[in-house]
Amino acid sequence: MQKRSRTEILAIARSLIDRESRAVAAVAPQLDASIAPIAEAMLACEGHILVTGAGTSRAVAQRMAHLLACCGRPALFINAGDGLHGGSGAVTARDIVYIISKGGQSAEVNQFAHIVKGRGARIVAHTENPDSALARLSDFVFVVKAPPDVDPYGMIATGSSLVNSAACDALCVLVLTLGGYTKDEFGKTHPGGAVGKKLASDRP
Repeated sequence: MQKRSRTEILAIARSLIDRESRAVAAVAPQLDASIAPIAEAMLACEGHILVTGAGTSRAVAQRMAHLLACCGRPALFINAGDGLHGGSGAVTARDIVYIISKGGQSAEVNQFAHIVKGRGARIVAHTENPDSALARLSDFVFVVKAPPDVDPYGMIATGSSLVNSAACDALCVLVLTLGGYTKDEFGKTHPGGAVGKKLASDRP
């Protein structure tokens, strides 16, 4: 363990937050017109939006699936690894499979992508590598890049997970806004907890 003063410890923590906040702010100028057809496809989806990823991308995928559901779209997380052991049978031609993969080269994720493509589902690749195997398999590609210095060793996905979550948030709010999903409709699916109580108290 390295011996550091408490002043140094505080400086390290603050520096991290500053670096991550700049990385998230850099997502906005990356967005271009390619985000529109992805949001439109999600709105037009007649089945489910199934979101997946491996490693830290799995956590981002689970968050996105939940938020899409909160924004009025039928969405669920699907485990790509389990999909190679029969779980891909849940995917239909009415679905969109949204795959988060930094490099787009993960073997089990790409094998899963091959299977769901064969079942007729459309695929969105959320990746920093538009030339990856995953991107070439996909119907839509959402390119999101995090600065290489935002993660420890350039590998432990602390800041990059925030960057990718912010990009997912942009899609979720587009779906919410373009779909006209109202606060009252949200209240019908979220009666529990403090949020449910607040929504109930806001009703006339």
